[in-house]
Amino acid sequence: MKKTILITGASSGIGKETAKLFHSKGWNVIATMRNPENETELNHLDNVLVAKLDVLDLDSIQKAFQDGVQKFGSVDVLLNNAGYGAYGPLETFSREKIVRQFNTNVIGLLDVTKTVLPLFRQNKKGIIINISSIGGKMTFPLGSLYHGTKFAVEGISESLNYEVEQFGGQVKIVEPGMIATDFGGRSFDFSNDENMAEYQTIVGALMAALPVMAQNASPASVVAEVIFEAATDGKRQLRYTAGEDAKMLITNRQQYDDATFIGGIKSQFGL
Repeated sequence: MKKTILITGASSGIGKETAKLFHSKGWNVIATMRNPENETELNHLDNVLVAKLDVLDLDSIQKAFQDGVQKFGSVDVLLNNAGYGAYGPLETFSREKIVRQFNTNVIGLLDVTKTVLPLFRQNKKGIIINISSIGGKMTFPLGSLYHGTKFAVEGISESLNYEVEQFGGQVKIVEPGMIATDFGGRSFDFSNDENMAEYQTIVGALMAALPVMAQNASPASVVAEVIFEAATDGKRQLRYTAGEDAKMLITNRQQYDDATFIGGIKSQFGL
């Protein structure tokens, strides 16, 4: 019997590449996105259901899940991929934008997970794969909101794994590095106020560093391959790193004390 994966944020980048990879491996795919009417590729594939799901909208989460189960019979793997990065001095963000960042990257992930958990518990199996980031293990300047959400995803995932193991389920975390997606475009929410002179040096440093970092970015397909590995390897492994830059940075973070590692990040940004 074919297995089924439900993917959030499947309209582009990691989500879309993962949908295509799992489809090519013979899986059923529930590819969810906020604007399915704009999708022009996945909706032409057999055994792929393109469904509307906005992680900020509980009704859309329930409907996409129910439609997927009705079409394919069950769900075996949930990929919580939807999210974006808010960067900039904390002072410059409205409370509305702060709440939106956490609602999307954290509360939305929890809402989707809670929707799927009863089925996994009933089936006594199921894998939840949460997309974190190297930004869930270390930080870059001006990312207090984004890194806050990814550190939260790490803690949620690690603790939730104890729970789902009670009925035969698993939680896994995938930690990509810099990925050549639209993260610098529509998935990147940057805030600044040039009247706050004290922050402009660090803002300039980040803006100068991003294009350089992007040169070492891995294609989204690299992350998709790691997600497929996590879904199918049968291992009791919690964390998976995706991308050579991610492997290097996480190794360095584990090896060095705070002052040494943070000093290295500052020097990279010319601070």
